[in-house]
Amino acid sequence: MKVLVSLSNDLYARMKAVIPARQRSKVVADLLEVEVRRRERELYECALAVEQDEQLRAEMADWDLTVGDGIETETW
Repeated sequence: MKVLVSLSNDLYARMKAVIPARQRSKVVADLLEVEVRRRERELYECALAVEQDEQLRAEMADWDLTVGDGIETETW
């Protein structure tokens, strides 16, 4: 898949100077892979923290009482 990205003129010139033309896509893909994995790990750790938050869990349990309360979801 091809993706269009914007770079500053300075960064583009520096990239061209140090990364051979046939290696640029791989370098960008490798850098994105590292960044995406880092962000996925942060989101996972955040989700774990939310699951372990006793106060939030108690509040969610209060909301669970509304399930089956007879109020139907509106479909409009």
